[in-house]
Amino acid sequence: MSADSSPPRFSPPTWMRWLLLVIGCVVANRALNAIHMPAGGFIGPMAVSITYGVMVGGLKLPRIGFKLSQGVIGVLIAQTLTLSVLFKILDAWPVMLIATAITLLLSLIVGIRLVRYGGLPGSTAAWGTTPGAAAAMVAMAEETDADPRIVAAMQYVRVVCVVLVGALVSHYLGVTDSGNAGHAAALPIGLGYLGDLVTTLAVVAIGVWIFDRRMPAGALLGPVMVGSVLHLTGIITIVLPQPLLELAYGVIGTYVGLRFDRETIHNIARALSKMIFASLMLIALCALSAWLMTLLMHTEFITAYLGTSPGGLDSMTIIAIDTHADVGLVVALQTLRLFTVVLVGPGMARLVARFARPSTA
Repeated sequence: MSADSSPPRFSPPTWMRWLLLVIGCVVANRALNAIHMPAGGFIGPMAVSITYGVMVGGLKLPRIGFKLSQGVIGVLIAQTLTLSVLFKILDAWPVMLIATAITLLLSLIVGIRLVRYGGLPGSTAAWGTTPGAAAAMVAMAEETDADPRIVAAMQYVRVVCVVLVGALVSHYLGVTDSGNAGHAAALPIGLGYLGDLVTTLAVVAIGVWIFDRRMPAGALLGPVMVGSVLHLTGIITIVLPQPLLELAYGVIGTYVGLRFDRETIHNIARALSKMIFASLMLIALCALSAWLMTLLMHTEFITAYLGTSPGGLDSMTIIAIDTHADVGLVVALQTLRLFTVVLVGPGMARLVARFARPSTA
């Protein structure tokens, strides 16, 4: 039994735990929105849930809620995609391939250094440092001898670092948006508007149901593809009320945050500072590659930065939408890297694991 198995000092009933968590998430959301922090509806609940999971614990958000919330973000992406955006992505594909290769190379270098000097088991640290979708990396790690809990913790530590730094960069660059005013709709009034809302929710459900287990990040990319086709052809009108977006942001942030608990922190405590340092180093190197990308593509730095950041597709998309970045380009870059990592991830993990010290293998 681990030293972390003692019962928590504060153990209220389950319903009260959820109530306190919801109240904390709402307060954090409003506080960050008040200072115009990009993606405050995501970052606030995530920070509260991390603190809550470590100090209180005992809660786990159903995975279906996380998947459907990703689907809501997916149709939000579909709403922003236009033919001009798609043509711009097609014109920029050589630069996108270069940016993806640079990001993977930088991730490989940082991962090797962390495995060599971070004091973690080689295969576990290798999967934890591979820059892909956290859920996909954990699933692949479970098929080997790696510890999936540490892999998940390492992946989400990097996600937290990327999200916080990305939001701060966006905030201090002056590109902020209060409440997604350009994308969210008011509460539906009238049968026609209500019908569009029901149709939008149906696209979310269908996209998640069809693509969730058939492709990486299918819960997010499935609704993007279905919604984009139907929206561009004029078959449907996508409407997303602000409360629905806030709920989706909050659920995703809470799901990520609750993955951290005292046992997880205990498992990674020795290398936590090195993991954070490695994440920040990778973020800085990717920011440099983003600056080089702006010279080749003549795009804004914030768009290139969010597109090359080694974070999750959903979290980077949320920040891109809130900061009026080129959402199509950000999604394209992140999606390209996601599929590339799924293909080359096992090879990268094996290569990184070779550099582990014999004493930690």
